[in-house]
Amino acid sequence: MIVLDNVSKRYQHRDKTWFTAVEPLCLRVEAGEIFGLMGYSGAGKSTLLRLINLLERPDSGRVTVDGQDLTALNAADLRRSRQNIGMVFQQFNLLANRTVADNVAFPLTVAGWDKAARDKRVAECLDIVGLCDRANHYPAQLSGGQKQRVGIARALAPSPKVILADEPTSALDPATTRSVLACLADINHRFNVTIVIVTHEMSVIRRLCDRTALLHQGKLLETIVVKDNQIHAQSAIGQELVQED
Repeated sequence: MIVLDNVSKRYQHRDKTWFTAVEPLCLRVEAGEIFGLMGYSGAGKSTLLRLINLLERPDSGRVTVDGQDLTALNAADLRRSRQNIGMVFQQFNLLANRTVADNVAFPLTVAGWDKAARDKRVAECLDIVGLCDRANHYPAQLSGGQKQRVGIARALAPSPKVILADEPTSALDPATTRSVLACLADINHRFNVTIVIVTHEMSVIRRLCDRTALLHQGKLLETIVVKDNQIHAQSAIGQELVQED
């Protein structure tokens, strides 16, 4: 579903020096897989996630999603292709002056769906995340876990093939984290949506992921199969992360 071929990203500081966020790397994510990106802060996890939907354009390499080379598309075609890639943010990124239903409907409005189709799809997505009774509430009236489930419903609304989740549970308590992870796992199971999740929490990797990539200082150290809720890292950094959890 996702192929990263020799992608890299660096940024220039104000003093004209360069910082490499992602060293050239190759990565494959299979269709229907829940794939983790783990590592310490500054490892390049979020940058790599944003390279997948070209919110950050790579300095080198190609990004292919569902057989389409996103790096070769013009701006209009890229906008259309992004409708197949939902995004869930760490800080929810909900529109404060819009209701829950309107937040979920937002990507459908942008995509040109008519009102009847939008309303039907919004109701379906709110049912999936268990928030039908909050449709007319505003974000300020919701708990953190409810806000994140609205974010998941919004990402799911256009029926994407891929959902990218950037630290979706880092601002939540343990019980709420479990409910959000259960929601993502249910969506993956029911709709075969491929999910890529950034996290520094090993418990999230254990509970949710099929495989995970370990990043350190912009480098891909290893890709690990998660089996029976266990992470068997080979690298020293990976073993250190697992032991600290």
